Amino acid sequence: MAVRIVLADDHAMVRQGLRAILESQGNIIVIGEAQDGLSTISLVEKLKPDVTVLDLMMPKLNGLEVTRQIAKWTRVLVVSMHASEAYVMEALHNGAYGYVLKDSTAQELIDAVLTVARGMRFLSSSLSERAIDLYNQQAQAASFDPYDTLTRREREVFQLMAEGRSNIEISANLNISPRTVEIHKSNVMHKLNLTTQVDLVRFAIRRGFLPMED
Repeated sequence: MAVRIVLADDHAMVRQGLRAILESQGNIIVIGEAQDGLSTISLVEKLKPDVTVLDLMMPKLNGLEVTRQIAKWTRVLVVSMHASEAYVMEALHNGAYGYVLKDSTAQELIDAVLTVARGMRFLSSSLSERAIDLYNQQAQAASFDPYDTLTRREREVFQLMAEGRSNIEISANLNISPRTVEIHKSNVMHKLNLTTQVDLVRFAIRRGFLPMED
């Protein structure tokens, strides 16, 4: 039986390339594509694919938070340009089964999808195996993380705030009133103990929710 895939990346050319590689196998079929975080969640909830292949840096909601929200419906394979252990550990912490770098070979991507579809972990060969060890150690330590106190809606607002979206834009993206946006923004800043927009952006970059600054 074919492995059913949803592709999530904000670049159409990347999605086309991934689709071509995966569907060349014959036992993998792409059943849907999404170009931002919020639409990925809606699509995965509707289609419930075997594996969702997604990028970390997507507009409207980052791939790490998307992973957290869709892990109950699908197995997640992150395909990213970011090779740091911090990104890998955060992805695993949020429920990802695998992490593959975008400069990996086509065969490694195929192997990753098939491995994750079987419920097994997969890391790119160029990634240090220490990432999983560090993740396990981190999980055992289980220190308090203020981000975990945010509700699902507050995390969505947080991401759009970090992207510099206005209250009107956040309201339109999430289909909530500007007043509700203000309440969520206040809650986010309070729970994360942040004071300014600069503090929030730095927090987002440090956690891998936005690209690292050069």
